[in-house]
Amino acid sequence: MNPRRWLHEHSLKLLAIRDTPQAIAGGVAIGIFFGFTPLFGLKTLLSILFAWLTRSNILAAVLASALHDIALPLMPVIYGFEYGVGYFLLSDPHQWPHMVKNPWESVQGHGWLRIFNIGKHLLLGAFVCAAPLATLTYLLTKPLVVRYHKKHPHDASDRGVDS
Repeated sequence: MNPRRWLHEHSLKLLAIRDTPQAIAGGVAIGIFFGFTPLFGLKTLLSILFAWLTRSNILAAVLASALHDIALPLMPVIYGFEYGVGYFLLSDPHQWPHMVKNPWESVQGHGWLRIFNIGKHLLLGAFVCAAPLATLTYLLTKPLVVRYHKKHPHDASDRGVDS
């Protein structure tokens, strides 16, 4: 899989969606937000639910939440950073987590309570890190969609898109 080609194809799909620029940008932001959370199996469902609740474009949210497929090799690094942010925010006094050679060593023998603590730090860190990324994505996507619709007025007018 060529990441550059994948991004190009999916960005063209996003621009060609029949909806307003605000709805498309909102869907992309929601998809990016949930794409960077560790909620395996729930990312797409939550993206659809929140896109529907905010009247954003559901297809844009699903396509953007699939971004983690291309970033999969980087996700352990991203999750590690998010865990560190969550650990920092929840520790008193604030401190960064200690480096562990094998993170599963510390989980063995501690059971579900230890896994819950790790998940709590990771989830908080993911929300804190994903919110600015989602906001930035919205702010970058909306003008791109507006520009695309202005360059392709025939396509936009056929779709009933308000620019």
